[in-house]
Amino acid sequence: MLAAAVLARTGQVTFPYPGGDAFCPRLIDRHLAAMQAAGAEVIATDTGIRARCDARRVRAFTVDVNTPYGPSLGATVTAMLLAARAHGTSLITHPSTEPEVTETARFLADRGVIVHLDQEGLHVSGSDWIAGGTFAVAGDRIEAATMVMATAATGSSVHLDNITAAGFPAGLTRTLAAAGITLADDASGGVRTRLHGPLQPVEAATGPHPGLPTDTAPQLAAMLTRADGTSAIGERIYPRRDTHVQGLRTFGADITVTGSTLRVRGPARLNGATVEAADIRAVTALLIAALAAHGTSTIRGMFHLRRGYARLLPNLATLGAEITTIPGGP
Repeated sequence: MLAAAVLARTGQVTFPYPGGDAFCPRLIDRHLAAMQAAGAEVIATDTGIRARCDARRVRAFTVDVNTPYGPSLGATVTAMLLAARAHGTSLITHPSTEPEVTETARFLADRGVIVHLDQEGLHVSGSDWIAGGTFAVAGDRIEAATMVMATAATGSSVHLDNITAAGFPAGLTRTLAAAGITLADDASGGVRTRLHGPLQPVEAATGPHPGLPTDTAPQLAAMLTRADGTSAIGERIYPRRDTHVQGLRTFGADITVTGSTLRVRGPARLNGATVEAADIRAVTALLIAALAAHGTSTIRGMFHLRRGYARLLPNLATLGAEITTIPGGP
């Protein structure tokens, strides 16, 4: 996405292959298709990607950002940033409607770029000049959901500032409600959770917005180890997403994997353990399990957590979690 912004502004960019979470193959073909549609020559090398436009100017274009797993959030934003600096109106078909997309659209509209959605797709009318200014970003539903699940796993409730109940996707709200957790706005402008007795098992599946976000599924599995019964979580965005399972088993969780579906049997007695994970949400799931476990745990791979959350650990500490980080540690 950053490369798209640089390409749109300067007409050329060189960038490395992205890293990130290694829970399954995640292609960048729709990002590159948007660059090519905007008039860029895109060359893949051993070390990364080079893209260059004639006359150092992107052009209006049409691109489809759909994938076998549904609309690509990242490619939608990539295409929007390219279209924002192109002459004319571009069309992005099968766009994602995730909050990050709507926030980007709101940001661009505030800067004078015309963006609208209809049955054809997302239309973006570019501008030679995008003004600066001040923009308040909406609360992150994934971080908010993580806080809700962490507190629920330990039998507690929480008040969250800078987000409302409407900021949670409907699929997530339904899943939390089925587990016995309700969300209610309060007069302060935040949202307060309420846990109605012991956690209940649920059957849920991830899906495109406004469904259950795939980035909350690992945390949900960790929370449901404390539910009274058997839960099922189906992964419908990626081919599979189960890198957190072995770590949760190390804590004592009873989890089985069948294809893209996890079954979690609870309530399990979780005990402190030493675990490691290699992606953001898997580490987060292990952190939730550690909070609910008896004893002290050591979690390796915390740099993933730091790149995925701004203040998760300090916020948990504010709620009473005893967390010690090792400077320079993994």
